[in-house]
Amino acid sequence: MDFAHDDRTEELRTSLLQFMDDHVHPAEPVFAEQIAALEDRWAWDSVPVLAELRAEARSRGLWNAFLPGDQGAGLTNLQYAPLAEITGRSGELAPAALNCAAPDTGNMEVLSMFGTDEQRRRWLEPLLAGEIRSAFAMTEPDVASSDATNISTQIVRDGDEYVLNGRKWWITGAMNPNCEIFIVMGKTDPDADRHRQQSMILVPRDTPGLEVKRGMEVFGYDDHEHGGHAELVFNDVRVPATNLIGEEGGGFGVAQARLGPGRIHHCMRSIGVAERAIELMCERAEGRVAFGRPIADQGVVRGWIAESRVKLEQLRLLVLKTAWLMDTVGNKGAHTEIQAIKIATPETVQWILDKAIQVHGAGGLSQDFPLARSYAGIRTLRFADGPDEVHKNSLAKNEMRRQASQRGA
Repeated sequence: MDFAHDDRTEELRTSLLQFMDDHVHPAEPVFAEQIAALEDRWAWDSVPVLAELRAEARSRGLWNAFLPGDQGAGLTNLQYAPLAEITGRSGELAPAALNCAAPDTGNMEVLSMFGTDEQRRRWLEPLLAGEIRSAFAMTEPDVASSDATNISTQIVRDGDEYVLNGRKWWITGAMNPNCEIFIVMGKTDPDADRHRQQSMILVPRDTPGLEVKRGMEVFGYDDHEHGGHAELVFNDVRVPATNLIGEEGGGFGVAQARLGPGRIHHCMRSIGVAERAIELMCERAEGRVAFGRPIADQGVVRGWIAESRVKLEQLRLLVLKTAWLMDTVGNKGAHTEIQAIKIATPETVQWILDKAIQVHGAGGLSQDFPLARSYAGIRTLRFADGPDEVHKNSLAKNEMRRQASQRGA
């Protein structure tokens, strides 16, 4: 068993680390200042410093690193994992600089796997070029969306068109005026089998009847760097029937294909969040004096630091194993591990962030450090792409079936 990165991964990793140190981290305050100066603060991807970073990322071969094959950097999940981790250290800026930011990554994967030639030409190509943004509209306020079969937005065929009616919320990226296309999940046949009732369809932003109603806050943060989370209303929204993604009734399958890679990408970046939190925790512990000595001398603080390192190393190994399985046996074969990292990552990183905040004292709650914002972002991952409890329930049922099969054998 070899734990070393292969040559290409190490080359890209070295280049990305240098890119982060020389360009991304120095640009973080500039990025914040330029966003604050915007007339529309949601249009975060239009600031000059991001364009400069994107040009540099392209020159280093880091552009679209998440996407395998000719359309992206051609990396495997295992090769991309350490790169995604590094970008997590500057989650508001680095993923966007590499065109590897959610929700565009998942939407590009959907269009790449299921889109028609015309859909790819019209929407995938400008997304790959970083010219537009996109959103994925699945979650709804009126139903428990943890069960995707509950989705109630109506998608009704009317001649050569589909008509949409319904509400969505927590739609990431939708507040950004540069978000030009929505992938919307809704019901086309409520009488079909429960996993064949849903379909996915493309809805351009300027379609009459589509209203971006309001932005949603997370613990008081508006997340404007990612285009904001929004509530949407669809009122007799008409789009051509050719905007359907895949086949009618295939929406649940498309959603599962999209969410698998998305979950591991979130986990990879979250490890980078935790690494930066540990760095800040150690720096703060060594630099602050309480009751006559550095707080780094306190046994409880050393315990937090030690436990953070142990927990993070365990988590990283599980995520890398999952990436390797996705490459070797496919997303379906890695389903158990994908669920495991989705359960373990937010809980582990949230614990580490909590301890880093505690070491920072009241400063850890403030805007002067990235910890509070990171905590809010990580806490959302315990809902995003399915809440913890759904994944734990499914994982437990699979484990019980596996154990019963072994006993029978």
